[in-house]
Amino acid sequence: MTLRFPVEPMKASLGLLPPDDGSWAYEVKWDGYRTLAFVEDGTVRLQSSRLHDVTHKYPELAALSTGVGASRAVLDGELVVLDDEGRPRFELIQRHERQAAFYVFDILSLDGTDTVTLAYEERRRILADVVEAGGNWHVPAHRIGDGQALLDATEAQQLEGVMAKRLGTSYRPGHRTKDWRKVKHRRPAEVVIGGYTVGGGNRSSHFGALLVGRWEGDSLRFAGGVGSGFTVARLEDLTGRLRRIEVAECPFEPLPPTAYRRSATWVRPELSARVEITEFTNEGYVRQAAFIELVDP
Repeated sequence: MTLRFPVEPMKASLGLLPPDDGSWAYEVKWDGYRTLAFVEDGTVRLQSSRLHDVTHKYPELAALSTGVGASRAVLDGELVVLDDEGRPRFELIQRHERQAAFYVFDILSLDGTDTVTLAYEERRRILADVVEAGGNWHVPAHRIGDGQALLDATEAQQLEGVMAKRLGTSYRPGHRTKDWRKVKHRRPAEVVIGGYTVGGGNRSSHFGALLVGRWEGDSLRFAGGVGSGFTVARLEDLTGRLRRIEVAECPFEPLPPTAYRRSATWVRPELSARVEITEFTNEGYVRQAAFIELVDP
């Protein structure tokens, strides 16, 4: 059966480099929007990972069909926007003030025949034969084995990390699988706690996320929220500490965005925390932050 729009993409599990290195292929993990492209008789339709049609948002991809050596194809990849050094940056694709590029890493269907049951390496061979690079699309290289070298190279280039994909495996739409692993670089950072949000669900008696900032002179600049990395014991301890230093006035200058303020409780900025992040965004916010520990004063 031929795949038709929409198709839920296969998802990777977060993990470490696999020990059986030679049984895996490695690709650079591109920092953008996961996107599927449906090419049919000269037209292109783009689908987001949430199954929305986003074709109208990226007119620069309208010519993608000219680079596909088939009348019909379904391609999987990442929409990215590059910075001045040629590195994908998530905040740039969010703003989309520059043209996006489609980095294609898989092919799910070709001329009416699904390719999802083929092995990873066979799909990559077909992809390289079918898609010719253009101004706004590209098929990035992959390598077999030696994942640590690629991981080290991406860290040196300040990229997000690598994807490890097990050789010989099929593409399973809609499944999260350990046959694909995303191995991300994490960077330590120190932030100041200036508040917290109300917790929900199994955190209803604790906080939801820490609201953090960084000092710039005498001003505490808001740097986003930290909502992961907490054990139950740590939640209990931090909740008690935070309640003892609650204040009425927000310590951040300027005020955080309204979305953060709606359920915020402010605290005196006396506690600092060490967190792991993928990066600070251009706005100065922590991205994908996880709590590690409190920092001794």
